[in-house]
Amino acid sequence: MSQRAANRRIRLLGAALALALALALARAGWIQVVRASSLAKLADAQQTQTITVAAPRGSIIDRNNVELAANEDSVTVYADPKLVRSPMTESQRAAAVLRLDNQAATELLKKLADRKSRFEYVARQATVIEANKLKRLKLAGFGYTVEPKRIYPQGVLAAQTIGFAGVDNRGLSGLEVAYNSSLTGRDGKQTVVRDPAGRVIDVQSATYEKPGADLTLTIDNVIQLYVQQVLAQTRKTWQAKSASAVVLDPHTGEVLAIATAPTYNANNASRTSPQLQRNRAVTDTYEPGSTFKLVTVAGALSEGLVSPQTSFTLPYSIDVADKTIHDSHPRGSERMSVAKILTVSSNVGAVTIANELGTERLARWIKRFGFGVQTGIDFPGESRGIVKPLSEWYGSDAGTIPIGQGIAVTSIQLAAAYAAIANNGVWMQPHLVARIGDKSATTPKRRRVVTAAVAGQLMTMLRNVVDEGTGTEAEIPGYSVAGKTGTAEKPDSAGGYSPYKYVASFVGAVPASDPRLVILVTVDEPRSSIWGGSVAAPAFKEIALDCLRYLTVPPDRPS
Repeated sequence: MSQRAANRRIRLLGAALALALALALARAGWIQVVRASSLAKLADAQQTQTITVAAPRGSIIDRNNVELAANEDSVTVYADPKLVRSPMTESQRAAAVLRLDNQAATELLKKLADRKSRFEYVARQATVIEANKLKRLKLAGFGYTVEPKRIYPQGVLAAQTIGFAGVDNRGLSGLEVAYNSSLTGRDGKQTVVRDPAGRVIDVQSATYEKPGADLTLTIDNVIQLYVQQVLAQTRKTWQAKSASAVVLDPHTGEVLAIATAPTYNANNASRTSPQLQRNRAVTDTYEPGSTFKLVTVAGALSEGLVSPQTSFTLPYSIDVADKTIHDSHPRGSERMSVAKILTVSSNVGAVTIANELGTERLARWIKRFGFGVQTGIDFPGESRGIVKPLSEWYGSDAGTIPIGQGIAVTSIQLAAAYAAIANNGVWMQPHLVARIGDKSATTPKRRRVVTAAVAGQLMTMLRNVVDEGTGTEAEIPGYSVAGKTGTAEKPDSAGGYSPYKYVASFVGAVPASDPRLVILVTVDEPRSSIWGGSVAAPAFKEIALDCLRYLTVPPDRPS
């Protein structure tokens, strides 16, 4: 090759290099000047991310400051699929640490393979141990944030009342959902900068979270435990379908305990039947039977139609329209006072008193005692009970309703009605929450149901029920007890009543001379015995005795 040809090639190569350099400089200038703003935004979006920092949920504590619902640290694991190097490998390694089943592992792989997404949850509320294992694997694109997890330190204690919260820390049942807005705090936010491997290298800005308010209940954890233990044993003894109880302070309306057996562990709520989660004392109704006779007698006393000494000659049975009503045990005609009618729980006697009262006045007294309407207890899903309007009463209703048949109530309604008698005739709205944060909860409503004089007469008669009537198994040595038994047939699907299924109940106040507690026990479908006096009254006695000792209430009737 000649020197001239070589020089020409060198000149062409130099020109090509000069052109390439000119193009590169032009491209750089265009990027720096024309595309600078948009590329800066793109780079920033690839490196920064805004993360929600969950606020701790307020605790739920009992009247003694024992935690019933609290929080513990957990770790939420998330990923940026655009930064994940190998979706298959990383999903398999994460699934192994988190112990995911095949379906969950497959879903995780789909999430990590979605390159259009910038944020996907890998695991919500993983344990700190699991999260630390994942961190040591240094999986590309994975991130971790501490998140409070709802726990229930006392397990089954008051679970049906407290309810539970979901993985997003929102209340799903019970007081957790009723007071969700108070318990829920305000989440914070963090804007973080990440390196190409997804690791946080800087926090650009932060808005701090605000914890939710604590909820202080009227529940006493010790009394609640007594109640749940007795209900579990009672249900086992009588092979019953379920058993419920309510313990009230009659002077304040505070619910000291409320429970149903069987129950569940709130920490395992997602694996528990909704039937076990129901607070049946508030949400479910039942026909009260003879415990409802209090309303009939109270109405007649208040209207001045009878006194405790007023006597009637009573046959064994009485016809009301198309129905024959008789007493629980065969007997001849007998003269009984109003006091004895209540003491021996005579159905014929209660119907006779109701005839004196009349259906219109009886309907008014049913409403006055609070049946057919919600008590307003601070718990979701409260039932109104079932009370027919007077216009829909037919012939035999005038005989069945006065003895607690053909009407349905909730345990909390009936307990509140008896608490009104124990509180000198003043009804107090039952409630579960004492304080929200540092502030007192809403003041409970109150109203007079009967005069103090009538309340005193009823308490004396209810003491006779326990001393010498159907409730003798509720007697407590050293204490006076005023109460009433109930035995009610359960309605069947055909519109009649089952000959085999009953609800046995007992409700009473103790000490009767100055009531500190009103306790209602109901046992659904007991076997071997159906009577409130033999099934529910002993459970009342056990609960009452434990509570009196715990509260150090002095005996009012020393032996």
